[in-house]
Amino acid sequence: MKLIGPFKQIVTLANLPLRGKLSDDQLEIIGDGGLLIKDGKVETVGSFQNLKNQFPNIEIENIEDEQICLPAFTDSHTHICFGGNRANDFAMRNAGKTYLEIAESGGGIWSSVQHTRLAKEEELLKTILERINFLISLGITTIEIKSGYGLDVENELKMLRVIKKAQSFTKATLVPTCLSAHLKPRDFEGSSQEYLQDILDEILPKVKEENLAKRVDIFIEKSAFLPEESKTFLLKAKELGFEITVHADQFTSGSSRIAVEVCAKSADHLEATIDEDIEFLAKSETVATALPGASLGLGEKFTPARKILDAGGILAIASDWNPGSAPMGNLIAQASILATFEKLSTAEVLAGITFRSAHALNLEERGTLEKGKKADFVTFKTDNFQNVFYHQGSLKAESVYIDGEKV
Repeated sequence: MKLIGPFKQIVTLANLPLRGKLSDDQLEIIGDGGLLIKDGKVETVGSFQNLKNQFPNIEIENIEDEQICLPAFTDSHTHICFGGNRANDFAMRNAGKTYLEIAESGGGIWSSVQHTRLAKEEELLKTILERINFLISLGITTIEIKSGYGLDVENELKMLRVIKKAQSFTKATLVPTCLSAHLKPRDFEGSSQEYLQDILDEILPKVKEENLAKRVDIFIEKSAFLPEESKTFLLKAKELGFEITVHADQFTSGSSRIAVEVCAKSADHLEATIDEDIEFLAKSETVATALPGASLGLGEKFTPARKILDAGGILAIASDWNPGSAPMGNLIAQASILATFEKLSTAEVLAGITFRSAHALNLEERGTLEKGKKADFVTFKTDNFQNVFYHQGSLKAESVYIDGEKV
């Protein structure tokens, strides 16, 4: 066993509900605290001095400066396996060009598909590891990563193999998701329904055979796949044994209802969700995932996070880091900005990027600092945990721990 501390504050996030609104006075904050770690898990959290007296011969990792400690963060929605760059898309969008005009000029998702297809596995591995390391530096130790820029058998499998290979080079937990249903590729000769069937027949069996992903995603939107064909696809993916998640209600409403109807683990985006669908979603077991990075990148409104929480929903917050609509990748900055616009308490933001986002990935053993939980945590050189979001991402993490060891 090892004792780490003392910390000015340890915010455990213990004993908080999975769903609904939270106030900051519900937070358990342990002053001058210590973490007792055993076999990579939290054994107990309490007064550093009391724990030191209780275990006089224990190994101690002393924290010299004033620091606070939080559970490590989970980014439950990213697209960080990609080739190329879409800075020109961003410039054109800010200059007033429409999505269609950008796509017609060679930009958009298809641009990323072309660059990702051309990239060799070694190149993709190098860049994905750089992005993973950046996320770890923010205190994020659990990262979901989607395919979706290959859009054919060879290149979708290439992406998922790279994600799997990346896991052997990092201590962070990587959660791969097959997003072959990102949009119908321009070079596919057939209808969108035929393409979805091709995914079911040609891609997903190989994904399962090679154990490349246990999750399947689809983008339901006018520019991608229509609601009914998406629902059919999702149900068939479930029959194949995959957990499902949905890109829902980004520009038009209605698809979050489909996510609930097929019992998707999460419905992500939700910028266009209408009030009656918020109620429907909030009463379900489907996690509502806000992606403020996409709102910032596209200049669109934010997910109605306040309404979702007030209705009793499960709200997660993720970065959507991708080369087009959400290139920032800084979940802490994004969550801080979302809190400002949606009036979220610090407790709600912390829950949204820790145990609630971990729940969206079916990872219940992390996201809080309590006995038996994975000892992933992050420290900041400050005397007040509120400063993490007050500084909107500019207060850098001091140390990041995975399984109780500094990385």
